[in-house]
Amino acid sequence: MFFILLAFIAYRFIYKDVKPDSDVATNNRINSHVNKIKKIISNDPKYNKDVAFFIDMKIPSGKNRFFVYDLKTDKIIDKGLVAHGSGSETGVKGKLQFSNVPNSLSTSLGKYSIGNHYKGKFGKAYKLYGLDSTNNNAFKRDIVFHYYYDVPYNEKDGYICNSYGCPMVNKRYFERIAKIIDASESNILMCIYY
Repeated sequence: MFFILLAFIAYRFIYKDVKPDSDVATNNRINSHVNKIKKIISNDPKYNKDVAFFIDMKIPSGKNRFFVYDLKTDKIIDKGLVAHGSGSETGVKGKLQFSNVPNSLSTSLGKYSIGNHYKGKFGKAYKLYGLDSTNNNAFKRDIVFHYYYDVPYNEKDGYICNSYGCPMVNKRYFERIAKIIDASESNILMCIYY
């Protein structure tokens, strides 16, 4: 019995800082996209070199999957919930599909440049410009970054409401993100991946 207890204590001591598999997978996915963003911003002065936004669509919508990332310190500095498009639903739990086709109501994967804000039907919103072949119809499709009152602020079990393809967040969280965007003298990049 003593040896079992000793082994358990040793296991807890050695592995106390090891993150669960899901956290490791999330970090691996974000890191591969961070490197792609850093490559783009190093070659183009019109993009913000300090911060970028990442949305991991592998994470269920009821969990934090919108990440504000500090590109200088390589750390996530804020996170929140974000909805995906209703057209991305497949009917299979945990499996999404993506489209760049107009009227698909789907989320489009890829890198976006965040443009100017305007007053839309949901209030303040930011224009999004797709930089990849997978999302180059974003502006034409009216895919924008905006808030919606039905998006919860805190994580929850299960799923949250869907958008018509836009990355849509809670109003309180949106206000924090808007401060970052509005303070930036250069365009911030957003990357949506799966």
